Amino acid sequence: MLKFKRSFAVAGAVVLVSALAACGHNRSAPSAPYSGGYSGGYQTAPAYPNSPAGTEYGRVSNIEVLQGRSQGQTSGAGAVIGAVVGGVLGNQIGKGSGRAAATGVGIVGGAVAGNAIEGRNSSQDYAQGYRLSVQLDQGGYRVYDVSSPGDLRIGDRVRLYNGQISRL
Repeated sequence: MLKFKRSFAVAGAVVLVSALAACGHNRSAPSAPYSGGYSGGYQTAPAYPNSPAGTEYGRVSNIEVLQGRSQGQTSGAGAVIGAVVGGVLGNQIGKGSGRAAATGVGIVGGAVAGNAIEGRNSSQDYAQGYRLSVQLDQGGYRVYDVSSPGDLRIGDRVRLYNGQISRL
């Protein structure tokens, strides 16, 4: 009967840890506070009188390099491996119901530690982007976060339409 209780406690702890790991939040890099984009190819901008509504013109006033550390995303494998190791180590402690409790604590603690280790080891990627600032002809600024500025340089005349930047 005691072996059945211990097996039931271990199985229950494994199911609990697995359920918690499945509910885990995959952290992603924070989204940029600015919208917009950059069109890869340049087009010849239409003359001012024939421009579609919503078209703005301006000059690139600044290009910043954005480089930040992306958050490590975990697959859950670290939590599972940590739970197994923690359960085995916890099972070595105590006797009777104390052993079952130590096993359960070892499983939960190992899962948390394994998930944290996996997240720390997978966060070594660096995300790079660019922030283009455009001074509008009519006054004001527009800011766009893009993966590549292409061949745009500070001082270039641009047309902004539907979130796309085209050099004039």
